[in-house]
Amino acid sequence: MKLDIFSDTICPWCFIGKRRLERALAARPQPGLTIRWRAFQLNPTMPLEGMDRRHYFDAKFGSAERASRIYDAMRAAGAAEGIAFAFERIERTPNTLKSHRLLRLAATHGRQEQLLEALFRVYFLEGRDISDTAVLLHVAADAGLESAYVADWLDGDAEAEAALAEDMLARRHGINGVPCFVFNGRFALSGAQEPEALFQLFDLAREDDARQREEELAAAQVS
Repeated sequence: MKLDIFSDTICPWCFIGKRRLERALAARPQPGLTIRWRAFQLNPTMPLEGMDRRHYFDAKFGSAERASRIYDAMRAAGAAEGIAFAFERIERTPNTLKSHRLLRLAATHGRQEQLLEALFRVYFLEGRDISDTAVLLHVAADAGLESAYVADWLDGDAEAEAALAEDMLARRHGINGVPCFVFNGRFALSGAQEPEALFQLFDLAREDDARQREEELAAAQVS
């Protein structure tokens, strides 16, 4: 079974969705499951230097007061998953392209999940700017990647086009919010769903795997 998860590194619901997926897999392990975290940018036009948080609130939500109500709901949902969101520590909303590039690099070293967890933690719990190279080097080291190599790699633009292409792929397929869980490239579930909803997709994807194996076996016998 393959699971592609489109998410953004500054998306609170993606952090919550990650925790709920972890709970689902603890309750219903899925042997052989391959997970890939795919790039999606909530703010694709965000300047590379990011934006002051208050200005971001005004542009996205209309006012800090409305944003506060929305974020209170996120705090409550996060607390239920053991996430102590510290939104008040975040001074700037970053451009996330560089962090998505780093996630693609981590995937080639089998460290993508560890890196994403570290990114979520430093941004949502510590309020650090995950577009800053120094912060990303710290996160990469926490995820088990070699800092000097990562520094050289981030200095270029490797994987930038690939990350942007993933974002565009999601939008072409009608994904306009994250997280979005796509099983076997065929079955999609949008939002930070509770484990029970994910269980249904586990079963559907397993049935799909079995059907494909039967079809391949039948084709091999005919040939």
